[in-house]
Amino acid sequence: MTTEILWFSELGLKDLDRVGGKNASLGEMVQNLTSAGVQVPDGFATTADAYRNFLAGSGLDQKIADRLVGLDTDDVTALAAAGKEIRGLIRDTPFLPNLESQIRDAYQQLVDKHGGHEDLSWAVRSSATAEDLPDASFAGQQETFLNVRGIDNILLAIKDVFASLYNDRAIAYRVHHKFEHAEVALSAGIQRMVRSDVGASGVMFTMDTESGFQDAVFVTSSYGLGEAVVQGAVNPDEFYVYKPALRAGRPAILKRGLGEKALQMTYTANQEIGRTIDLVPVAAEQRNRFSLSDEDVEQLARHAIAIENHYGRPMDIEWGKDGIDGGLYILQARPETVQSRRAAGSLSRFRLNGTGPVLAEGRAIGQRIGAGGVRILTAIDQMASFKTGDVLVADMTDPDWEPIMKRAAAIVTNRGGRTCHAAIIARELGIPAVVGTGDATETLRDGQGVTVSCADGETGLIYEGLLDFSVDETEVDQLPEVPVKVMMNVGTPEQAFTFAQLPNHGVGLARLEFIINRQIGIHPKALLNLEDQPADVAAEIRERIAAYEGPRDYYIKRLAEGVATIAAAFAPEPVIVRMSDFKSNEYANLIGGPAYEPHEENPMIGFRGASRYLEPSFRDCFDLECEALSFVRNEMGLTNVKLMIPFVRTLDEASGVIDLLAENGLKRGENGLEVIMMCELPSNALLADEFLEYFDGFSIGSNDMTQLALGLDRDSALVSGGFDERNPAVKKLLSMAIKACKARGKYVGICGQGPSDHSDFAEWLAGQGIDSVSLNPDTVVDTWLRLAGQGEGQAEGAGSKEEVGAGL
Repeated sequence: MTTEILWFSELGLKDLDRVGGKNASLGEMVQNLTSAGVQVPDGFATTADAYRNFLAGSGLDQKIADRLVGLDTDDVTALAAAGKEIRGLIRDTPFLPNLESQIRDAYQQLVDKHGGHEDLSWAVRSSATAEDLPDASFAGQQETFLNVRGIDNILLAIKDVFASLYNDRAIAYRVHHKFEHAEVALSAGIQRMVRSDVGASGVMFTMDTESGFQDAVFVTSSYGLGEAVVQGAVNPDEFYVYKPALRAGRPAILKRGLGEKALQMTYTANQEIGRTIDLVPVAAEQRNRFSLSDEDVEQLARHAIAIENHYGRPMDIEWGKDGIDGGLYILQARPETVQSRRAAGSLSRFRLNGTGPVLAEGRAIGQRIGAGGVRILTAIDQMASFKTGDVLVADMTDPDWEPIMKRAAAIVTNRGGRTCHAAIIARELGIPAVVGTGDATETLRDGQGVTVSCADGETGLIYEGLLDFSVDETEVDQLPEVPVKVMMNVGTPEQAFTFAQLPNHGVGLARLEFIINRQIGIHPKALLNLEDQPADVAAEIRERIAAYEGPRDYYIKRLAEGVATIAAAFAPEPVIVRMSDFKSNEYANLIGGPAYEPHEENPMIGFRGASRYLEPSFRDCFDLECEALSFVRNEMGLTNVKLMIPFVRTLDEASGVIDLLAENGLKRGENGLEVIMMCELPSNALLADEFLEYFDGFSIGSNDMTQLALGLDRDSALVSGGFDERNPAVKKLLSMAIKACKARGKYVGICGQGPSDHSDFAEWLAGQGIDSVSLNPDTVVDTWLRLAGQGEGQAEGAGSKEEVGAGL
């Protein structure tokens, strides 16, 4: 009797032709990673030969081939008709006796192994012989059935899995990727269900899915079965875990993002195939908490690293947490197929050249821009109305939508996170998508012209109108040597992984106030005195901090996450983090801020920088900043972080701040800590030698230095015409500061706007002997080439070119 059943414990990657990519990978992990603590639920697989024998023995193979002759897969109506007919043929054809007998025997062995309980539930998963390949992503093309109970239902589910090889999207995908239909066979995997219906589940990647940054594990998680995350039915929690810290046994979570998690997929009492699971609302108190503990997140990341190390490539992994036994299980693992195929040495950067009213926003996918007319689809039978270049807008998508997704200028969904179906397909197709908008199908109108921008960080925006945009193509693998180090100004952690792909020598300015504003948004005093806040302010704060242990924990963790993300992205290059430099009017804009900030006529030269840190009323707030920075450096091990103190007016302030840092566990020279001073006041340059007694170097702030040297308010339009860093008086002060640092062998760089705006100014600074220039990311390549003496960026084999696009 031909063996048509194989156990996972018998399988490995060598068996891809026998049981398909998914089942071969499950077997590979069972055989090779169990000893590393990776738990994979056991089970068995029908073979690809069993599928072929079923089709050949019943005559289905010829009927299917005949039905597909001449089919135009771009004709969605004809495609749907052919797919429906073929699936019906497969479902209506009985299994051959040998196959059915072996399935029944294997199922009974599996039941007996788990205590003989007939009420156990099982997953029946599809595994195609051409899926999960490094250069093809068939994932999600075929069906999976969850919470299947009893042998009769197992047999029905296997039949439906076989039929799903001829889903509309699977037929179209094979045609577009030049796979012969008859060459692809299907294996069904029967696997014990992990009780994540009462636990949590999700997807993780061993790299950042947007930028390709490979030193982080990206984990998504939501309550209930993982199909809800994959389908995009929920907006999950998100976590980034830093691999080097994890390997060193240090705290490793770079970032936590609380998802809405409005629904969870759970079991039903109905045993009919296709009706065994359902989406139910999640209680409000659970939505406001993370669905995984930090310990679970880090353990999952360890499993992910073990899997990646074994396979030797970035991986896309589905996991589940059993809510009964508490175990973390790996359900699938396949090669990541988008970022890992991206060409090295070239970067594309999309830039919006206009603006307009923002109609909707959500999670950005793809770092691109697209424009076109809105086409709102609510059902699969509306696909025929979709035209090439339309913007697809839907509640969510699933693999049935794929025949038209490739024709979209952009994709917008109400629901879903960065690992949902719409996000995965958009990345693969190279088109922008904004997922999890909440209400795009209601706020956008059919036929309305819109521009979908995913070019500015994690938030994707849908603008009214067809706006102009351009694409900068940058070749970064052949840049010449330069006489100074070229660093970057990075203000937003969500773009750090992307910016780190540009050529750089680190970060010359990471502004703490940007992180506080974007990731916290609450005045530290209001957090420390939460019980004293007005009812409405207190309610808003409590809603924001609900997932954390308390106000202090929220502030410190969120701040540490922002700094750690930037530091990890650029490691081992230095990252100079400037302590908060809010002006009083800017602090007042934070939640709860007005109660704690004075009114100043000119906040630019008021209560800011070192003098604020030393003010007793602000001391507890500065302590929070120090605790966050100490955690990043001393606990997470990101010692590439250097501190920078802004707006130091006097030598007494310099001495006082250095003492204050030491009291907070940030002692200069300890654990390699360097403390830089912003050289931005004329007094700093005039007394450069004296200030350098307290600091390890200067970072020149050309904006404030110019303002104060020339006696003009840079916020005033009346005198803004006189603002120029290249003024001889400003240059003289900068030259004094640079010479003082060089004489003492200390660091000197510049992080002000000047070198980004004026490449001739950057050349002058290089001539003065400055160690580094820190630039805005969009000016890095052109300034680099100018400093290398290759003009405005027209270097052979290197540089950038711009292509202008528009929503036309």
